[in-house]
Amino acid sequence: MSLRKAYLIIFLVLAIDQFTKIYVKTNFFLGDMVPKDGWFRLYFIENEGMAWGTEIPGQYGKLILTVFRLLAVCGIGYWLNSAIKAKSSNYLIVAIALILAGAFGNIIDSVFYGVIFDDSHHQLATLFSDRPYGTWFHGKVVDMIYLPFVEDYLLPEWVPFWGGKQFTFFNAIFNVADSAISIGVGILIVFNKKAFHKEEEKPAVATPAENQTRSQE
Repeated sequence: MSLRKAYLIIFLVLAIDQFTKIYVKTNFFLGDMVPKDGWFRLYFIENEGMAWGTEIPGQYGKLILTVFRLLAVCGIGYWLNSAIKAKSSNYLIVAIALILAGAFGNIIDSVFYGVIFDDSHHQLATLFSDRPYGTWFHGKVVDMIYLPFVEDYLLPEWVPFWGGKQFTFFNAIFNVADSAISIGVGILIVFNKKAFHKEEEKPAVATPAENQTRSQE
């Protein structure tokens, strides 16, 4: 796969990711959910830190996280470039491109959203507001995809630890960038042998003229 095609994958993922985030950010109040039931919903939340809402404590925790993400993207970008130069498997190149696009998508939120949006609490956020909610490198990542396939299921009493409690299967809330990273990692796991397979160089086939020369020698 060429570098141009890899860039196209990254561009498409970033375009879809940022479109959905900006749409939700400017059309939903924080905490809004549409529809109210069903297995697929848009549920607008903002993530202060890493996956699953994990945060790095301290005054500079968010800045450290954003800088770490930037360094990670540089490393992934170098990996992608090396894989293309080495003519690696398309599985590997597509996987790296998806992971890079996903990481970069969330970096855009962290770096820019704090200075281009105002607050989403009890109001619709305004793009390029003159009263931004944060500062550079301190933006919040927008999440909205909610897929509760099984919701508020009452577990039987005999189930260890969780018996008698309400259970929701897959209650994570994520975004397109997170999905791209997960799909990329999934490709590396499921198609591991194909992703890291290196084609052996085929021996050069001698032309008839070369064969004749060798026979005369």
